Amino acid sequence: MARRKKKAAPEPSLKFSMVNLWFALGGLATIALGYFLLGQGSITLAPVLLVVGYVVLLPLAIILQRS
Repeated sequence: MARRKKKAAPEPSLKFSMVNLWFALGGLATIALGYFLLGQGSITLAPVLLVVGYVVLLPLAIILQRS
């Protein structure tokens, strides 16, 4: 029987760049500020910052790809 050559492993589809890093750092800073303000008693700005951090910035850091 003939031996089959192994195929090379496919290149990962997610490529992280500096843009991804900045979105991730911005998301983490926004979340940290949101929790800080939540501890201070802010019931309007803190939830908005937490939602923006978790729902907008961190997913952008994961999903956004630059060619």
